[in-house]
Amino acid sequence: MDNLLIGKRIRALRNEQGVKLERLAQHMGRANSHLSAIENGKRDAKISDLKAIAEFFGITIQALVENKEPTGRDALEIEMAKIQRGPLFESLGIKPIPVRKSTSDEVLSTMITLHNELERMHSDRASTPEEARRANAELRETMRARNNYFPEIEKVAKQLLGAVNHSAGPLSQRLTADLAQHLGFTLHYVGDLPHATRSVTDLRNMRIYLSRSTTPGSDPRAALLQALASFALGHREVKTYAEFLEQRIEINYLAGALMLPEASAVKFLKNAKEERELAVEDLRDAFAVNYETAAHRFTNLSTEHLGIPVHFLKAHSSGSVAKAYENDGVLFPKDALGTIEGQTVCAKWSARQVFLEQDRLAPYHQYTDKPNGTYWCTSRIERGSQGDFSISLGTPFETVRFFRGRETKRRGQSTCPDDSCCRIPPQNIAAKWAGKAFPSAIVNSSLLAALPKGPVPGVDQIEVLQFLEARSD
Repeated sequence: MDNLLIGKRIRALRNEQGVKLERLAQHMGRANSHLSAIENGKRDAKISDLKAIAEFFGITIQALVENKEPTGRDALEIEMAKIQRGPLFESLGIKPIPVRKSTSDEVLSTMITLHNELERMHSDRASTPEEARRANAELRETMRARNNYFPEIEKVAKQLLGAVNHSAGPLSQRLTADLAQHLGFTLHYVGDLPHATRSVTDLRNMRIYLSRSTTPGSDPRAALLQALASFALGHREVKTYAEFLEQRIEINYLAGALMLPEASAVKFLKNAKEERELAVEDLRDAFAVNYETAAHRFTNLSTEHLGIPVHFLKAHSSGSVAKAYENDGVLFPKDALGTIEGQTVCAKWSARQVFLEQDRLAPYHQYTDKPNGTYWCTSRIERGSQGDFSISLGTPFETVRFFRGRETKRRGQSTCPDDSCCRIPPQNIAAKWAGKAFPSAIVNSSLLAALPKGPVPGVDQIEVLQFLEARSD
């Protein structure tokens, strides 16, 4: 419920019926200031308040709180009130401007336009890789605080699975298609999906467009479930990179919760824990997903339901971190902003050591003594469109007793972030080649560029709209 909109509606009802604020406040059993704060959108209206107000005017609570978009003067006043309470207006150090009846619509419209332009300019300046790194670091802290478990999204997943009569076990491709139908969508597979998109959702005609071809190693259900997840969670166009990242986390979480339903997955994992046979590959095989999806889902459920802290790491064969999560205190490499992605993982960790193994079918397990304790990790290599990546799941020594592979004899020792661990060459070799070696680096141009603009960073909005226009009825 929008407090400003409800407040406007209450005030409009009073004015239409010539009711003084004092009279309505008395009927509610509240102070005048309390009702005034509600009408100004500065205070949440309790259910008891809404009941009393609806009773006074002879209407239903639903009529009072219905979330209709405001129009005309109300829309301008509400937008102006939101602007003056926003962080950008506050940062300007300007006192709020009272909006009176004598303030013309033209003045309000002009002030709103000026603010929106200032916000756009501010956003353009902030749209740098630094903003993305900072937003990513903040989001990771949120995930860590919640043990990467989102009960509200688990609830949505349970409702959706119930709607297609899914009882237990893996989610089949047929039920995935049924889920799309339940949400009102038709599916269309095309060969010319816009560049850099997994799918395109047409809310006007309730269609989801997907690619006819699939990336090797990818799950054919994933792109569809991500599109459905965005719709089911009510996502709209984002205004900041932080919002974009948050939406991606929520979409991937719900897709994972649908492919590995909480009730079935938790039962499976608890049985494995009791037998001390926890293994990501077993979870993968039981629910017919890829290894990365299984490892991600393990992090969602492990601490909440098994009481086991973990860390997750996806690293490129070059050593660069692509994704990371931890709530077990492991020390990931970070930059000054707390960013992990793009940093180089220690060469002695299992995430790097697994690339030295010839056998890529058997799981790779390793203990590593790190500055803040000993950790056990299981790693596996998966091939993607951008090369080979290691997927690692680890836990502190204290909880390794529940995992298969704990008997491994492999052991490494890492002193990272101390540079002498694996970043500085031996002194004799360094002295021999001093001033004699000049490699040429491949510079990633994205390091120098601002973040791509648009509702979805990196996606050409014109291309998407032209794609939809060509297929609209």
